[in-house]
Amino acid sequence: MSLQEEINKRRTFGIISHPDAGKTTLTEKLLLFGGAIQTAGAVKNNKIKKTATSDFMEIEKQRGISVATSVMAFNYRGKKINILDTPGHKDFAEDTYRTLTAVDSVILVIDCANGVEAQTERLMEVCRMRNTPVIVFINKMDREGRDAFDLLDELEEKLSIKVRPMSWPIGIGATFRGVYNMHRDNLNLFSGNKTEIEKDVVEIQNIEDSLLEEVIGKEDADILREEVELVNGVYGNFSREKYLSGEVAPVYFGSALNNFGVQELLDSFVEISPTPQGRMSDKGFIEPTHNKFSGFVFKIHANIDPKHRDRIAFLRIVSGEFKRNTFYKNIRLDKKVKFSNPTSFMASNKEVIDSAYPGDVIGLYDTGTFKIGDTLTEGEDFIFKGIPSFSPEIFKEVQNDAPMKTKQLEKGIAQLTDEGVAQLFTIQPGNRKVIGTVGELQFEVIQYRLKHEYNASCSFRHRSHHKACWLTAEDEEKIDEFVRRKSSNIAYDKDGNTVFLADSPFLLSQAEADYPEIKFHTTSDFKLDKKG
Repeated sequence: MSLQEEINKRRTFGIISHPDAGKTTLTEKLLLFGGAIQTAGAVKNNKIKKTATSDFMEIEKQRGISVATSVMAFNYRGKKINILDTPGHKDFAEDTYRTLTAVDSVILVIDCANGVEAQTERLMEVCRMRNTPVIVFINKMDREGRDAFDLLDELEEKLSIKVRPMSWPIGIGATFRGVYNMHRDNLNLFSGNKTEIEKDVVEIQNIEDSLLEEVIGKEDADILREEVELVNGVYGNFSREKYLSGEVAPVYFGSALNNFGVQELLDSFVEISPTPQGRMSDKGFIEPTHNKFSGFVFKIHANIDPKHRDRIAFLRIVSGEFKRNTFYKNIRLDKKVKFSNPTSFMASNKEVIDSAYPGDVIGLYDTGTFKIGDTLTEGEDFIFKGIPSFSPEIFKEVQNDAPMKTKQLEKGIAQLTDEGVAQLFTIQPGNRKVIGTVGELQFEVIQYRLKHEYNASCSFRHRSHHKACWLTAEDEEKIDEFVRRKSSNIAYDKDGNTVFLADSPFLLSQAEADYPEIKFHTTSDFKLDKKG
């Protein structure tokens, strides 16, 4: 099969949502429809010991939330589907932001009762930055919730995107009868069976078909016809081109827990979603059809299998064909490396592969050399852009609670921060370690994993910093002068870059006014002269 045919076969997307909107449940049901798993476990039901397929870390199983991105692949209708299931919890937003650099489109899950929530808005801002195509799945329609038209208005208003309903609900909550698929003119009737794939589809000629009254009754049929006419009048025809450019989001309604509306979503996704896209590098845009292999590391995860203490780098393939046991160049290290056991993923299950193509996400066993953002190529010197670290919001100094385990603690903190779980800053003198995160829950995860994966223990002492700012200036002496004057607030990140830990918004603005020659960056996504 040619490279172009391999590219056309693939679809790589992320699933994003606010916590508890049903994102991980939807992921499982997509896998169920794709035949990748045989049964779906209830994520939050303590009576059912089976946990969600995509939640494989022990702490995720205990807490019932996703705290790390899972990668899963399956085949459906002649396509290879790569799903990246991301954490919904806001404390792990940075992992999700990075994951969005590795996907070509997104499915956004909305709870019909809660509508658009704060985390949803932040995630969509990242999608908007890259014009990522978005499909919306409004979930939990079998529960009491908001009016469908109100939800559509809120989506457009809060997410700054036009919407186009592709299915339409018949009732909601106790009166939910199913959905009408507007692009196929059929009805999918809701029975509320959680264990079987929903198959109760009634084919009708069009919305005026008299069979509609027989199936759902005259009152519901009249309401449905009126609402569909209104939808068609207000939202117009669906344009795939506008969807692909990120201007319009198609909207589907259903209940992931009940396997309802999921197949319509998956079938349409396969039809309209983009094939693997290229990425911008410092040497220009790299097309997926470029015959030389290239890819970038967007995630690192240690100890997916705690028994083997493995460390895996997740690589998104951008162009060409990746081949097992072939030497490729790590641009940052200026070093050639080869991989004897590259893997594809089904959550925590791994399978060694011989080749992979643009759009695929593969795992590379790593001895500690990879960093997030690393570019691998077949030898060409360019670096893919746009995998930023954001300024943390919470800063805590590490206190070693078991001095005899100092080496284990240092190794654990280094590896966990390499993964992007948190950011590490070192303050001199004293080599003091400060960890920065987006939320409190990350500290809990770090403590848990240090104890269970590295046999090390620590506590944290709060530091009252407002922002971490990376410093650049055309005149290095200006930075040296600033470092001397602000020494108590200067730290260095893992790559040795100078960082100013500003204690308050006022002190940051004062520093910016006093040193206009210095740029204070609140993300690390800027070009540095030295290599990390």
